[in-house]
Amino acid sequence: MNMSYSFYSPAPDDHKSLLVKKNLPMVEKVVERMVPQVPSFMARDDIMSAALVGLINAAERFDESKGVLFRTFAEHRIRGAIFDEVRKLDWFSRSLREKHTRMTQAITNLEKRYGRYPDEEDVAAAMHMDIDDYHNLLSQVCHLGCVSLHETLDNSAAGRSFLENLADKNGKDPMTKIEASELTQKIAAHLEKLTEKERLVISLYYYEELNQKEIAEVLEVSEGRISQLHSQALIKLKAKMQRDTD
Repeated sequence: MNMSYSFYSPAPDDHKSLLVKKNLPMVEKVVERMVPQVPSFMARDDIMSAALVGLINAAERFDESKGVLFRTFAEHRIRGAIFDEVRKLDWFSRSLREKHTRMTQAITNLEKRYGRYPDEEDVAAAMHMDIDDYHNLLSQVCHLGCVSLHETLDNSAAGRSFLENLADKNGKDPMTKIEASELTQKIAAHLEKLTEKERLVISLYYYEELNQKEIAEVLEVSEGRISQLHSQALIKLKAKMQRDTD
């Protein structure tokens, strides 16, 4: 059966293609910011390919009736596709996974004991490590997708990521309605309990969209230190949110 579409009603496939073409520049921008977050052996072309898959998937799944901007929806899909590709490679060794689990558990236990997020020295001591070894471990896990604000909390949180549940203070996007949710309020409260430098790193990276080099210049520390602060802040948040959802 032949189907015809008027000038004002393009074919669905044509509409999806237009969405993809119009937002290709965004893919390049997202990839540029995510290069420091993925393992060094993952080629930029591989990252770009995964990002394009995410954009196409976003165009296919986008529903205007949800009241969400396509750019917002697509960016989450693009980042998710890149992290999915990283996970498929299973580059994170069993030994390092175990260390990451120990770190998360140590932070959780210390938070329960002190009623606050523990200092770096506290976590290092709990893990029977000196501070330099602890910093080295933070640097090793800094690329892992599971310590990103774009990772989902868990099944009980309806598959939403940390970032999707944070309020955009200046945005007019309909997604800001999430601000009223209990989960959003909890995450905002947990962010306030991070150290000043950890909060700055999170704010500059996720809200101001600066890269690690630019943040390092702002805080006058090394890029490696920024990676450590980023990892530690997100591990703290994940440990706290897992405890809350449990």
